[in-house]
Amino acid sequence: MSRIGSTSPGTPPPAGPYTPAVRIGSVVAGSGQAGITGEGVVLDGVGAQTRQAFTNLLAHLASAGASADDVISVRVFLTDIEHFDAMNEVYREFFTDPYPARSTIYVGLPPGLLVEIDAMAVLSNDGS
Repeated sequence: MSRIGSTSPGTPPPAGPYTPAVRIGSVVAGSGQAGITGEGVVLDGVGAQTRQAFTNLLAHLASAGASADDVISVRVFLTDIEHFDAMNEVYREFFTDPYPARSTIYVGLPPGLLVEIDAMAVLSNDGS
C-alpha cells in the first residue's frame, strides 16, 4: 500500500516537513493542529484555540476521506492543567459518546499556543 498525503485549503500550511493528513489503506493519521487560522492568526484563549485546532484537524482528515465519526484516537497537548475543563467543553462539540480513545498531555508549545491536537481515524473496508 502506498502512503497518500492530503491537505485542506483554508488551513495554515505545515510549519515543518510533515503532511497534515496521511492515509495508508483504511488508516488516516492527522498531524497535530493548533489554534491558528488559515490566515496565520493565533486565536485568544484555550476554548477558541481548541475549536480552531479541531476545525483544522477535521478538515485535513476530511481531505483524506475521514470524518469525526471515523476518529478512534485523539491526543491533546495542553500547556496548562488549568485549561483541561475548557478544552473538554469544546471537545464535546466535535465528538459524542462513545468518544474516541484519548490522551491529554501537558507540554511546552511555541509562544502563544495553548493547545495542539492530533488524531487517528479508521475508514470502513470500502474506503468510505
